[in-house]
Amino acid sequence: MKPLDSQKEYQEYVNKKSPNSPILKNCFNAFWVGGLICTIGQIILNICKSRGLSQDVSGTIVSIILIGISAFLTGLNVFNKIGKFAGAGSLVPITGFANSVVSPAMEYKSEGYIMGVGGKMFTVAGPVLVFGISASIIVGIIYLIFNTQAITLV
Repeated sequence: MKPLDSQKEYQEYVNKKSPNSPILKNCFNAFWVGGLICTIGQIILNICKSRGLSQDVSGTIVSIILIGISAFLTGLNVFNKIGKFAGAGSLVPITGFANSVVSPAMEYKSEGYIMGVGGKMFTVAGPVLVFGISASIIVGIIYLIFNTQAITLV
């Protein structure tokens, strides 16, 4: 194989070797799988509310159930297949967060519970938690400043 002489030749080579991604199909699969996950969550929410639970308690129960199902399916290696098929459709809802915690924990279990599971569990989800918590603290402080400063016009 001869060396490539220019950037244009290199780009043509890459385009020839790279498979085309079925973008429309991927978007459709992400849409319906993500919608299905959210619909399951809504059904659970409606059941909880029909049993007399408040909106907040029902929402908490939905989150716990969806996280539990996602973690269980990750343990069975089913969620990874769903994720491969649906892409962001399975990763954007809360189920994707649960998967990002359980997968590294399972992968590094052989290294022990402290250095393996405990040390590697948040390798993917850790930055999300750090920036999410940091942003919520900053927004809370800004809200506190503006909410306690009563501006009165005489």
